[in-house]
Amino acid sequence: MREVFQQELAEVQDRLVEIAELVVRSIENATAAFTESDVSLAEDVIANDHKIDELTVLLDELSIQILARQQPVARDLRIVVSALRISASLERMGDMAEHIAQLARYRFPDKVVPKSLRATFAEMGRLDVAIAQKLAELLRTQDIRLADEIRNDDDDIDELHASVFDKVLGETWKGQAVDTVDATLASRYHERFADHAVSIAKKVQYLATGDWAPELATP
Repeated sequence: MREVFQQELAEVQDRLVEIAELVVRSIENATAAFTESDVSLAEDVIANDHKIDELTVLLDELSIQILARQQPVARDLRIVVSALRISASLERMGDMAEHIAQLARYRFPDKVVPKSLRATFAEMGRLDVAIAQKLAELLRTQDIRLADEIRNDDDDIDELHASVFDKVLGETWKGQAVDTVDATLASRYHERFADHAVSIAKKVQYLATGDWAPELATP
């Protein structure tokens, strides 16, 4: 029975990595669609989001079955419960990528944000892609050094997020109302994507070291 249980735990990890890799692809395509006004990529992200949702449901069902059959305790219980919470955060990251892609689709063939903000959003997109890649590797390897890198990247995104608000609320802002709304939403989606990654990284770090840091608030 113990061998079967360990195999099930390994399957949980494999499924988390599979979902994380889909999130990587989703944010890569979403940020490319956003910066390049590529409606085809945007449509791909939107159409493929259901795959992340479906895999999340399947993983949650497996985790619940493990809890019912194996009745794990101590660290094994924390692993399974954490998997349920991590899968929820991964699903939300997929949603954030989809929202970014939807903005690109809605504004096509125009760019989503004015020229003055495009470099900022290009950098936010680059950082989100890097975070997603590091997160997938963290889930695969449990190399907790990646958790620190994810938090550092998130700090950079937070600064960029604040700079977007400073820009659109500043006296020199010349954008239309729709530009203000788009920039505000897009910045928020990028920032929330990274926050969910940090939340996952903290859970993995806790499982690896036993050290806990307070959670970010995640709606």
